[in-house]
Amino acid sequence: MKGITANSTIQAFLDTGIEKIPTLIYSLIFFFIGLAIAKICKRIVSNILEKYTSGKGITNFIVYGVYISIIVVVVLNSLDMIGIKTTSVVTIVGAAGFSIGLAFKELLSNLASGFIILFFKPFDIGDYIQASDTNVEGTVSDIQIFSTILKTPDNKTIIIPNFQITSNNIINYTHQNIRRIDFSFNVDYDTNIGVLKNIVQEIFEEDKRVLTDPKPLIGINSMGNKSMEFISKPWVKTEDYWDAYYELMEKIKEKFDENGIVLPQVNVVVKGK
Repeated sequence: MKGITANSTIQAFLDTGIEKIPTLIYSLIFFFIGLAIAKICKRIVSNILEKYTSGKGITNFIVYGVYISIIVVVVLNSLDMIGIKTTSVVTIVGAAGFSIGLAFKELLSNLASGFIILFFKPFDIGDYIQASDTNVEGTVSDIQIFSTILKTPDNKTIIIPNFQITSNNIINYTHQNIRRIDFSFNVDYDTNIGVLKNIVQEIFEEDKRVLTDPKPLIGINSMGNKSMEFISKPWVKTEDYWDAYYELMEKIKEKFDENGIVLPQVNVVVKGK
């Protein structure tokens, strides 16, 4: 009797499996068609957003959001076709949600910070920023959901969790169209200030990158025991900052040497990149 019962059970299982084969095939076909549709929709949405939006970070977020949403719908419907109730799956995921939230608190914090960066846009791809808490700086090469990727001037890649960026001050050096270069020189007391100012003023007037509005600030900033601090602060377009900085520094040094201006100590104040 036991042998007959076991054989009957196996036979029933095989019969059920054979009956389910067409449904399983249909489910797989539906899944792969849905996967292809998801990829097509991803490409279409990406092309549309690239035409009408300027932020690559938010574009990537929307594109992958649409793609993942379609995949989830396809998977749930595929499971439903083979008899696995999607309501049970959703219930299990919902019940586990609280435990998952506690286990991945930091991950969720980075996700929330990713939303802040993408929608409030304290910086965008291509900006040069400094995260004050980590003291890390570089050009933003990508903004992802959980992290931001920076490229340093010496071509290093730095991946920073989004929460570390948004939880502290962010210095964005390239957000504005123009920037000021701050030069500071210590000169002897017997230096002719009029000559000094004329030299720097002529250099700034000859360089087309130096803006006339705002007007460059030139003059004595302070007087110490042995020397005076002479400052010159021209404004330039943000994209010209570093080229102008190095070339103006060289020109000032050459003109000072030609006019016999002594620099006992040179302090160059540089803020940002």
